[in-house]
Amino acid sequence: MPNQDKSKEKESRPTTRRDFLRGAGNYTVASLSGAAMLLADPKPAKANITWAEHFQKNYRLMTEEEKQEAIERLETRYSEEYGKKVTVDGTPSIEGVLFGYALNIQKCIGCRRCVKACVAENNQSRGDEQQIEWIRVLRMEKGNFSAEDRDQHGYPESFGVQVGGNAYKPAGVVLEGQHYYEPEQVPEKDAFYFPMQCMQCEKPPCVKVCPVRTTYRDPDGIVVIDYNWCIGCRMCIGACPYWARRFNWGEPNLPKEEMNPVTHYLGNRPRMKGVVEKCTYCVQRTRKGRWTACVEVCPVGARKFGNLLDPNSEIRKVLAKKKVFRLRADLNTYPKFFYFMD
Repeated sequence: MPNQDKSKEKESRPTTRRDFLRGAGNYTVASLSGAAMLLADPKPAKANITWAEHFQKNYRLMTEEEKQEAIERLETRYSEEYGKKVTVDGTPSIEGVLFGYALNIQKCIGCRRCVKACVAENNQSRGDEQQIEWIRVLRMEKGNFSAEDRDQHGYPESFGVQVGGNAYKPAGVVLEGQHYYEPEQVPEKDAFYFPMQCMQCEKPPCVKVCPVRTTYRDPDGIVVIDYNWCIGCRMCIGACPYWARRFNWGEPNLPKEEMNPVTHYLGNRPRMKGVVEKCTYCVQRTRKGRWTACVEVCPVGARKFGNLLDPNSEIRKVLAKKKVFRLRADLNTYPKFFYFMD
């Protein structure tokens, strides 16, 4: 009986830190044994990829050499999956560069070419049920605020944009807006268009809440996500006040013929079910000295992009000479995405 009592006591007592670590050690031994079996497989392609990714996800810091090997594995897999040569770049931040963005809300005509160019460039999921768009262009009516609206929801400028923002509308924009619209012609009469995307905050709340640090701010100011480490908890989505992040509820729909083969590990490489994604300032382009896809395609030149540390850059001139504001400045997230008017 004493032995049975001790056994029951052992089963009922809470797990201690020592118990947990002992169990983790046993799991590690089992995992390493499994690794030896996988690596000994005469058909290593799939096995090695599976083991390497499993190992990466289980709290092991990778060396630079291992990172390169992981990139090469991804290139091989994507090339086979999409039937074309796919490159996965790993270019790091550029020294002396802090990227910033500015958008002229007086010029935007609501054509949504920026949205379509972004989807194509960044391999976003297609389809009515699986559509993902990093950019949202909100279509709103001018002057649709009443005195009651001003009292309850902030103080809009004449263009319908709230300067302060509040808890009613986390992005601090006008009360009603449509981001899926297909008019015969733009701009529409009495319509105002307000594009939104990731603000690349200097103090990003999404980074602060991520429990596994899979999202972080790079030295050039771009907030990135390592999709292989994302656990899909979506805490970052709840923390973002700008509606900037998207979650893959299902396997993304990316047709082979539409897949952009020039990718970046932290940017537009194909995503998978259960991970979060967002705008990365087209990291695969901008770290090579190119414009973002949305800047390049804008027919009215409403979008400006450049190095905030360069006093001669176009964006610095905009900040110095135009009427500039940030969304939800009261939150002290310090976005590097600015709005301006002539």
